[in-house]
Amino acid sequence: MALVLIITSLVLILAVFVNRYWSPILAQKVKSVVLTSSDSLYTADFSSAELHILRGEIILYNINLKPDTAVYNRRKLQHLAPNNLVNLHVRRLILSHIHPFKLYFQHKLDIGEIILTAPNLNVSYQLNHTKDTVVKDNRTPWQKIKKTLRSIYIGQIFLNDVQLKYSDYSGNKAEISELKEMNLSASNLLIDSATQTDRSRVLYCRDIVAELNNYTGKSPSGLYSYKMTHLKLSTLTSQLNIGGLVITPVNTEEFFNKSKKDKYTLRLDSLQLNHFDYLSYHKYRTFHASVMLIKNGTMALFNNPNTVKNKKTDKITSFPNVALSLLKTDFSVDTVLVKHININYSEFNKKSGETGTLVFNNTSGRFLNITNNKADLLKNHISTAGLTTYFMNRGKLSVQFTFDLTAKDAAYSYKGSLGPMDLEVVNPATMPLAMVKITSGSVKQLDFDIHGNNRIANGKVKLLYNDLKIKLLAKDTTFGLKRKVIESLYANIFIIKHNNPDKDGEPARSFNVSYPRPVSSAFFNSIWQTLLCGIKPSAGLDEKTEEATAAQMTQHQINKQQRLQKRAERKQRRAEKKQEQQLGKGQPGN
Repeated sequence: MALVLIITSLVLILAVFVNRYWSPILAQKVKSVVLTSSDSLYTADFSSAELHILRGEIILYNINLKPDTAVYNRRKLQHLAPNNLVNLHVRRLILSHIHPFKLYFQHKLDIGEIILTAPNLNVSYQLNHTKDTVVKDNRTPWQKIKKTLRSIYIGQIFLNDVQLKYSDYSGNKAEISELKEMNLSASNLLIDSATQTDRSRVLYCRDIVAELNNYTGKSPSGLYSYKMTHLKLSTLTSQLNIGGLVITPVNTEEFFNKSKKDKYTLRLDSLQLNHFDYLSYHKYRTFHASVMLIKNGTMALFNNPNTVKNKKTDKITSFPNVALSLLKTDFSVDTVLVKHININYSEFNKKSGETGTLVFNNTSGRFLNITNNKADLLKNHISTAGLTTYFMNRGKLSVQFTFDLTAKDAAYSYKGSLGPMDLEVVNPATMPLAMVKITSGSVKQLDFDIHGNNRIANGKVKLLYNDLKIKLLAKDTTFGLKRKVIESLYANIFIIKHNNPDKDGEPARSFNVSYPRPVSSAFFNSIWQTLLCGIKPSAGLDEKTEEATAAQMTQHQINKQQRLQKRAERKQRRAEKKQEQQLGKGQPGN
């Protein structure tokens, strides 16, 4: 028993001695490594350290990693400063399964696990350069530390409940984001002679995983708020996953009072990026990925009605190829896959005082070569898209788009076909926008092939249908829209072509269309109006017929007013004659 007490006492005395002896050594090693590996840009310190040799554990308190602003400013003048500057404070850091003798005798820093408690991380971004700078000292981190350490190995690193403040000074106005509920982890960090050139590692780690939960924020304009339920990035798989992404605008009145742009809402269950080049985005704000997968969601676009007031407002930025070219970010995605997305396009018609909506349900497809990168555009300046959707949740619509990404006139084309569907389902769009209600009719097939640019769209449209009947509508202050009885009867009898072809065996009518685009017409509006240029004459509502019908309707109203006026005049004359007769009977002598 006495022997056990003696051995225990010796171990405790040794532990106290080692703790006092090794703590200063460890502190000096850490400070030296940080200073050397960062080329004197960063300094590290902590208030105290504990070495528990029996547990193989070191605890550091109140750690601070700070940049030396004098070194940073000097590098800025030399165009060598990094784009990201980091300031870190950690209340407590635990290093487990360490090997102090290996550090002292073999000059190897070997740590099994590091846990950082509630780290407070401030990162500021400023675009000092757009590519890796060439410096005189081009040694790898291992080459810089090899005189002090032969290697650094850390099995696992955990940063839990990270408080991150990110300040972006790359634009005209600083954008500041604050992140909570964020966790970071890294595995198998190894810096030695073998890994110094290992490109499969990121920051010398086999894998770095970042997870963010319940993040919310606002756009710089304040017109949109956004949130995501979950975000996860893995450098091992180069994959970024976002779940529950929602982007919503402020209320409609406020939005259109402050902006001339179209309003949109986006809800996505899942967004995934494969082979996402995180380091390039982190360093230079370049966005490169091989595949973007978008699954299950809704996108709603509302055409801004205020542009009608100013017809000189050019909405060319709504064209996809133009919008892509105007992105400040260097953007490149080889393939975008879309699965099960509902798309709604809405317009407000001041004539009817109501909003019409076109709906494209269960949209899926593939976009290729989505890029504004100059090198990529030299190789291939054409972007294509193939989509299938269900128009108004009924007719299957297949369409192929082609965009010229370098054309100054924003050239594009699209062609496709719409399968069988009942026409009544289009009334939510035709009643508010065209003031026409379809009472019967069925589409057999719609084919179109259109080529356009920022000035005009030309092409061919063919619509095959049966049994078309309509009601013409007028605005009513009490009931919204009411039927024009006589005009509707006249249109169905004398104007509307109820079938195409008119009879079985006869050739179907098709139309060459030309739509000169008003500058206030957005991309989706231009597509809709171009197709209408072929759809309306298919039904007998070509421009000449509409003008003649309008003239006839106007003359009908004039004739009606004239008949009513003549009837009123006759009634007045009868009343006056009757009054004269009554006055004559009342005279003396009669």
